Amino acid sequence: MKPALVLAAALALSAAAAPTATAATPAAPAAPADKAAAADPPERFRHQALAWGLCQDPELAAAGAECATLTVPLDYRAPEGRTLPLAVSRIRSADPAARHGVLLSNPGGPGERALALPVALRDRLAPATAAAYDLIGMDPRGVGASGGLDCGLNHGTWLRSAGSGAAGFRESWRLAKADADACLDKYPDLLPHLTTRNTARDLDVLRSALGEPRASFFGQSYGALLGAVYAQLYPGRVDRLVLDSAPDPDRYGVRTLQDMGAANERALDDFAAWAAPRDGRYRLGATAAAVRATVQGLVRRAEAAPIGIDGFRLDGALLPFLLTVCQGDDRDSADYADVLRQLLDAADGRPVQASPTLHALLTAVLAPDPQAGADLAATIGYLCDDVAMPRSPGWYAAAVERSRATRPLFGPVFNGPTPCASWPTDPQEPFVQVRNAVPALQIQSTGDTHAPYAGALALHARLSASRLLTVPGRIHTVLLNGYSPCAQRAVDAYLSTGVLPPADATC
Repeated sequence: MKPALVLAAALALSAAAAPTATAATPAAPAAPADKAAAADPPERFRHQALAWGLCQDPELAAAGAECATLTVPLDYRAPEGRTLPLAVSRIRSADPAARHGVLLSNPGGPGERALALPVALRDRLAPATAAAYDLIGMDPRGVGASGGLDCGLNHGTWLRSAGSGAAGFRESWRLAKADADACLDKYPDLLPHLTTRNTARDLDVLRSALGEPRASFFGQSYGALLGAVYAQLYPGRVDRLVLDSAPDPDRYGVRTLQDMGAANERALDDFAAWAAPRDGRYRLGATAAAVRATVQGLVRRAEAAPIGIDGFRLDGALLPFLLTVCQGDDRDSADYADVLRQLLDAADGRPVQASPTLHALLTAVLAPDPQAGADLAATIGYLCDDVAMPRSPGWYAAAVERSRATRPLFGPVFNGPTPCASWPTDPQEPFVQVRNAVPALQIQSTGDTHAPYAGALALHARLSASRLLTVPGRIHTVLLNGYSPCAQRAVDAYLSTGVLPPADATC
């Protein structure tokens, strides 16, 4: 189990054959949602020469990648003003004779570093598929090597539970506001321009600088949302589009978080049903209801007195977030059960040596490295600058209370205050409304805890030329986690031929 979100475990779904392809689906692009917003920046940006050289990142250097710097406007509405340098990577096509074009990519977030993503894509795609593309990565503006923010945040998440009482809510509000203030004080001029719309514009500047009339794109999680936005703004410049585990753009913002609360409650029930028959091993409860009661009881105990383990003190505000990490991949159920057993024993005062998995989780949540804190700052910037969120403490307090009946454990996590609740300004531009007929292959698991399946269905309906490949199970980001051979075959087939499946299908 990987503390970030998920880890490819040994167990894989048995999958049916990939859907049979038919003739290529012709593009029928819709007009951009906002013509002014999609207008090209000046030629000096679009036709800039990229000076490719050695990459500083060891992983990229070992993979034989090249790196360059792309210059983009800070504010596309005033392109003659300040500029930003963005770090770009490229793994050239391994088969120039069969080269199809470029494959842009984004791994998610928002605020996740993307420079090394071409390495992961090359290693996951079929060799012939990967060889047909120049694989392109780019740290988005304000992230990593692209002028990454660093607000001095020293924790791994702002998704803290508001707890069971007024004191917990007040503390969650205070901490969320402190994160917002730290970033706003340090980056008042940059923050308003960290938006998905601007990142899509940056991608199109990159496409143009690469000399490509059209670009293919792979995005997962938030990166899939970014791909949908790019297709909306630049429909005629999209070649092949793969959207893995996409959230619903229409619910982006506070409703996305609330949807995650409900999805995580369902995931806990799924895990409880798995653990109950194994009570003899893990001692979590002999029925699903008993397992759930054990987990909820553990959180109450941590709220009353933090659990000391392996030099850490885990309280009831951060324990629920740690549990969401554990249950993001149904192949990790045994690891999840082991983590719970160790925490229960530690809460009982027994001497416990944390397993490597639990130690890594505790470190990621309670003592992250500086890079994690910096990336968290970029996440805050994008979310708060993309969409306005409620700013009243009373709104969040009421939402938390309403959530308790059906989402007793995770409702107080995903309905509580975020840094965006203390953001002083509204977004400079509206979030892009995605409604188009750009062909796309959409992949989604039915039990996704971060981008629930219902949102994928809603997005699929608005992408009228898309095909949806449904993957039974609980995973977020299907392809790179190696979850479904069936899904991988479908992605390889589409990227290799440009041919979508004839209809939606289930692996």
